[in-house]
Order: sequence, then C-alpha cells, then structure tokens
Amino acid sequence: MPPQPETQSLFEDADEDLFGEPTASHFGETVEAAEFDDPINRLGRQLPHNVYLGTSSWFFPGWRSLVWRSDTSAQYSESQLARHGLRAYAQHPLFRCVGIDRTFYQPLTVSEYTGYANQVPQDFRFVLKAPAMVADAVMRGKRGEAVQANPLFLDASAMLDHFVAPALEGLRGRAGPLVLQLSPIPREMKGDAWNIETIERIGALLTALPSRLGELVPLYAVELRDPELLTPRFVRMMRDCGARMCIALHPRMPAAARQSAALRAMDARDDEGDDWRLKGPLVVRWNLAAHLRYEEAKERYAPFDRMVDPDIPTRGTLAHLIHVAIKSEQPSFIIANNKAEGSAPLTLVELAKAVVR
Repeated sequence: MPPQPETQSLFEDADEDLFGEPTASHFGETVEAAEFDDPINRLGRQLPHNVYLGTSSWFFPGWRSLVWRSDTSAQYSESQLARHGLRAYAQHPLFRCVGIDRTFYQPLTVSEYTGYANQVPQDFRFVLKAPAMVADAVMRGKRGEAVQANPLFLDASAMLDHFVAPALEGLRGRAGPLVLQLSPIPREMKGDAWNIETIERIGALLTALPSRLGELVPLYAVELRDPELLTPRFVRMMRDCGARMCIALHPRMPAAARQSAALRAMDARDDEGDDWRLKGPLVVRWNLAAHLRYEEAKERYAPFDRMVDPDIPTRGTLAHLIHVAIKSEQPSFIIANNKAEGSAPLTLVELAKAVVR
C-alpha cells in the first residue's frame, strides 16, 4: 500500500471507530437496542423518508437508554459496542445513517464494508471519510506534526483504488456520501497561490473520479477545514464538477448560516429569488461546539448522555436547510458528533423535532 500520513492525533472531530470490523465469530455476542417511547417512535414515522440522520460512529456506553437497553446486568463496553452495536443502533427510529471515520485512518477492504452493510436495513446509509493518504497535504508524525509533503495528496487513482471502489463494492446501495475532508493546511504552506492551486487540484480530482461504477452512482462531497478555501472560486469549481459541499460545523470554519449562503450561491439560479432549490443532496457534519477545543469538549460532555450546550441557532439553520432539501426533492445526510451539544442522539432528536414542526 502506498505511504500515508499518520494523522490520528491531528483530527479532533471524530468519534473514532478504531475497533475494526465485526466478524462472523462475534455475531453471537448481541447488543440490545433501547425500548423507545411513543414520542420517539412517532417522530420517526413523521420524519420524511429521505432525511437521513445519524451519529459519528456508535460505540458509546453512555448512550444507555438513549440507544442501548438500560436494564441489562452489565454496561456494554466500547469494544463490545464497536463490534456488535451497529445492528442495535440501526433500530433507533431516527437513525437512518451513520458516519464511519475509521476510513480516514486506514483504508478498509471490500469485506469490511460488506460486514457493515449486512448489519443494517436496505434503506440505511453510511457516510464515509476519504483516507488521509489522499486528504492530507502532508505526511505527519505521531503528534500530528507535518513531516513532509504527501505525494498522494488529491491523487485520483489512490482515491478510487483505496476508497471509492471498495466502498461501493462492499456497501452497494447503502453507500451514502463519500466525503473528502481536507486536513488543515500547515500555516507555513498557506497563501493565495496555495489556495488557488488546491482548489484547482480538488476540481481535477473530482473530474477524474468516475460518475458511475456499474449501476451505482457515487455521491462525492468535499469538507473544508480551512476557511480561506471557502471562496467564490471554490463554489464555482464545486458547481462545475457536480459534487456537493459538505457543511462542516467546526470551530475552524464559519458558522452554519454563512456556509449555507455559500451552498445557496452554488445551487441557486438567478431567477429563483428567495425560493431557491438544492441541485443535489444536502450533506452536513456537525463536528464540534464552536466555543470548545476537542479535549475540552470531551471532558465537558462525557459520557455523552445529556444535552449540555444547546445550540439553537445552528439547529435552526440545519432545520431550514433540511426543509429546502425536502422542497427540492433532495435527500439530506446529517451527521452529529457527541461534541456538538453534549450527546449526539439527543441532538438528533431535537433536530428531528424542529424538522417535523
């Protein structure tokens, strides 16, 4: 396999699923889903079918009674939930997708993707992150420091061979957005020339990737972590390539309302006025509270079983965008992290209420 950056210590948004794939020998070890009350079940029935809500991975013991049964004799461990919890997770009335971040740290095999697909319903979707081997401009050391330039940065062949093709072959129709989340660029590399070159290289990558593999149509999305790249040039490039801009809710990036304005500029026609339509799916990853760093959020919010810092403005913006997607007859993929408001399942319950209202 080609060399790739060591970036696990760098990335602050992931609820990392690093425990690997469930194997056939483990399927006897079951995790039981919570018993959901009537309001949650009713909310699931009322939520439009093409609104895919999900969390950034699923292996949190603190989700007892929220996702996992709470009357078991022993609390599930992270390892148990990572290996055996996906089936139970997919029984939640609101959870129609899930993010898998471990693809960023190590490309997965077709059989690993198939193992995930076999545990969820046909209408469930996975939101996947492209590996660092193509998403990071630099090779990194164990502490996340830049070591040298990454020769495979935005390489279309590596992206196809180590991510797009195996993901689609293994997940088939359960494959959701394939997200190219660009790692933050080291300060010494930044500048107008670098920004222009990077945007052009993203465009070249998206143009080189296949628009169809057999009967499957990949959904490519790009998530920025450097606000300097969120420019009219980037918006035009994304529109020309037919890919989707993933709204990244993270302290490094502008607020949701500003990013939604860029999305509108990418999709709206001049004659639409206030009644604009999305020209493709809505993709959002709500990663981290705007006022906290990763470790601060982890310490403040663990064990992720309660709403700590409700973010009403962001939730309102997302509900509005979901309604625009519904009106546009486009699907919405919304991934929430525990470190957004304190508990990803509760974030999604409140977002679903806002959408249904």
